[in-house]
Amino acid sequence: MSNGNNFYFNGQEYCTNQPINLIDLLNYFNYQPSLFVIEYNNFICNKNEWNKIKVKKNDRIELITIVGGG
Repeated sequence: MSNGNNFYFNGQEYCTNQPINLIDLLNYFNYQPSLFVIEYNNFICNKNEWNKIKVKKNDRIELITIVGGG
């Protein structure tokens, strides 16, 4: 049995033994926060809250890319 938190990020399962928030996760994967929004457990998450939300066991996190067109 694992002591870590298993969570899902963009459909892939990951595990961490350290407490992390959404900003930590984005930094780890080198994502640019200005290019997308985050869906956290089926809800769009306010960018001002990303540093306050701790990733917990079985969380589902998806990056939604903003695409413009003309």
